[in-house]
Amino acid sequence: MVASGAANAQLRAGKTSISEFVTSPFPLDGSSAAATEYFNEIEGTKRGRKTATGRIYWENETYNDQRVLLHIPAKFDMKKPAVIVVFFHGHGAILERDIRDRQALPEQISSSAANAVLVAPQFAVNAADSNPGRFAEAGGFTRFLNEAAVHLSILHGDQRTVRYFQTLPVILVSYSGGYRAAALAITRGDTENRVKGVVLLDSLYGEADNFERWITSDRKRFFISTYLGSTKARNLELQRVLREKGVPVKGSLEGMRRLMPGTVVVMSGGNEENHRDYVQDGWIANPITDLLNRLRDFRAAR
Repeated sequence: MVASGAANAQLRAGKTSISEFVTSPFPLDGSSAAATEYFNEIEGTKRGRKTATGRIYWENETYNDQRVLLHIPAKFDMKKPAVIVVFFHGHGAILERDIRDRQALPEQISSSAANAVLVAPQFAVNAADSNPGRFAEAGGFTRFLNEAAVHLSILHGDQRTVRYFQTLPVILVSYSGGYRAAALAITRGDTENRVKGVVLLDSLYGEADNFERWITSDRKRFFISTYLGSTKARNLELQRVLREKGVPVKGSLEGMRRLMPGTVVVMSGGNEENHRDYVQDGWIANPITDLLNRLRDFRAAR
């Protein structure tokens, strides 16, 4: 008997939670240079950021959410090689509304063949802001990953698994405005070099030098960047620089059944009008599922 779509979805569901972290990107330390330099608007006891368009994002509303979305698929097997997928959202996002429900990240992870778990922190809440928060600090991303291991062990149901989750390699996926946090996380914050792959989903709006340095400093890592209209020029420039430095750059995923260490792909992402829905409907439906299916070194039991 073939199970219905609803039944299959339930079997894949696993465990999902939204947990409050201490080492989350926000809030910033109120007395830190990062905070005093960033907030440029004061109203009584409130601090805020006034943008070039004149809009004010208040700290207590926009830069104070310490929550992180976690997901462990039902098929996750600690006896097999595994990986943590860390997702950095773009502008105008809220964990529940956008990452969990609209973009269906937990379902994309569970639907893949990968033995993977998901960690997705909240950055600026529902705002057009790419502030990386404390991920700009030296070692900030490592501290975050170590705390994520604690929360994953609790969600898994056995806190003795903390050390296990602290050793897993990481694939970092950035969408749109998540690029700044991603670039700083891998070049300043990942002190233990756990990030083995970076995926930019129409996300190369800047920081190209940091991404180029990360790619060329260790050729055992993989890097994939997809572009639509607004990020095309920067992607093609990064591709040119890498090739000049002797790094082979592929122009598509076609024929690539296995995503190997050292692979670099810079490719067109499809419909140029599709930026808002790109995480769930990119060059293919459920693109994160597609990429994870190519990680043959991290296969879960099916």
